[in-house]
Amino acid sequence: MSSRIEQIIEEIEEYVDSCKFQPLSSTKIVVNKEELEELLRELRMKTPDEIKRYQKIISNKDAILEDAQAKADGIISDAQAKAEKIVSESEVMQRALEQSNQLLEQTNAQAQELIDNATNDSNNIRMSAISYTDEMLDNLEKIMSHTIDAAGTKYNNFINSIQSCYDIVNKNRQELSPQAVPSSYVAEASSEMDEEPEA
Repeated sequence: MSSRIEQIIEEIEEYVDSCKFQPLSSTKIVVNKEELEELLRELRMKTPDEIKRYQKIISNKDAILEDAQAKADGIISDAQAKAEKIVSESEVMQRALEQSNQLLEQTNAQAQELIDNATNDSNNIRMSAISYTDEMLDNLEKIMSHTIDAAGTKYNNFINSIQSCYDIVNKNRQELSPQAVPSSYVAEASSEMDEEPEA
């Protein structure tokens, strides 16, 4: 069963695929900012819970090892009890000793096998959790990078549009400038009127 984060990533991918292309473009799309932000907000909220879940799985390796060690200790304890009973009840001490030593070797081998298997299982669980978390974060990184690139392109297009309008206005003013009355002429005319004698 897929996690909620996987489902959200699939929803984001489906949403991006469903968006329409911008006019005269085969790569740029038009997105609904609120819908995309809502999906990203939910993804951001779910990510810590998902990582905690996998951290809990990783931490379970200690419990697995402790359980294996407890079983191994129990097997060894039972073997020692049986060996002591064999030695005390056996009429042939040497044979009893050999049997007890052989039993102890077998139980130690079984105990070591249990510990090795538990260690391998816990390491496999840990590596799987790390691999899945890394894959999830890689997908999230790609989505955020794509979003940043798209926002940057829109901002640059907006600035270029404003610059173009500014250039047109500036050019029109320059074209009108020769026809306008120079400010120095207006100042001289005003000075001459002040100096003209009263009638």
